[in-house]
Amino acid sequence: MKKICLAACTILISFFHSFAQDKSTALLLIDIQNFYFPGGKSELVQPGMAAGNAAKLLAWFRNNQLTVIHVRHNAEPGGEINDAVKPLPDEKVISKDAVNCFIGTDLLEYLKASKISTLVICGMQTHMCVEAATRAASDLGFKCILIRDACTTKDLKFGDKLIRAEDVHNSTLSTLKSYATIQTTGELLEHKQ
Repeated sequence: MKKICLAACTILISFFHSFAQDKSTALLLIDIQNFYFPGGKSELVQPGMAAGNAAKLLAWFRNNQLTVIHVRHNAEPGGEINDAVKPLPDEKVISKDAVNCFIGTDLLEYLKASKISTLVICGMQTHMCVEAATRAASDLGFKCILIRDACTTKDLKFGDKLIRAEDVHNSTLSTLKSYATIQTTGELLEHKQ
């Protein structure tokens, strides 16, 4: 039994080490902007919790010197990237006008030039820009890992029906499981221990 546990630990450590050293993995932080936070023009449900988890991912990627890409939607007021994940001067920032961050931007060219093959994706809103980025990235041949507790959305209405944010979030994740591996922040980062 000890040999099995030792072998399993060795495999996990090896996996983490290769992941941390794998420069082909990038973090894609989508639209974590002030207008989605309390008092903003498009307030979401629990944006602080999602941004806090995104900040944990960001810290890990920075500590391991892996590529970080911030995406922001060109909308005001409140279009600044939230302080929880504020870009450093040397980090790539993509400004977009479309829901899909690959449209009308240099994102694809940047990923190819950086030799990125895996994207860890999180941000706002789950059912809009995060979903569009995940589907597009997968269709373009990238391996996608979507971090479900570092994303959030809002209640929606369809006709006379109110769809709770939790249901919008979960149904979107359910459809995206064909395009990405869905994980929590903890599941992704537990290998760093």
